[in-house]
Amino acid sequence: MSRKVRGDKRVGKLEKDLGLPPGTVRNPNGRDTRSDKKVETIRKERSKKQI
Repeated sequence: MSRKVRGDKRVGKLEKDLGLPPGTVRNPNGRDTRSDKKVETIRKERSKKQI
């Protein structure tokens, strides 16, 4: 079982640590997510849209 990614980690650092190419994490509309955006912020945005 894998662990949940820390919320205070930035998208750019997450992609680098996981060995993913830049631009892997995307917004719901298909565009790249900013590399300085926190994972915590992405989770909050997605939870609001699902409700």
